[in-house]
Amino acid sequence: MFRPKYKFTYEEVRIIVLALIELKNQLIEEGRYTDSVDDLLIRLVD
Repeated sequence: MFRPKYKFTYEEVRIIVLALIELKNQLIEEGRYTDSVDDLLIRLVD
């Protein structure tokens, strides 16, 4: 399977992670699943 690789700067990763955390908090407040956001966070930090 093809998986594109992207090169992000530290600041770009930081902004993306903060946005994903904010989205995750909104989903938790709404009582919705956060599995997909968790997967993205793991991929970005890994």
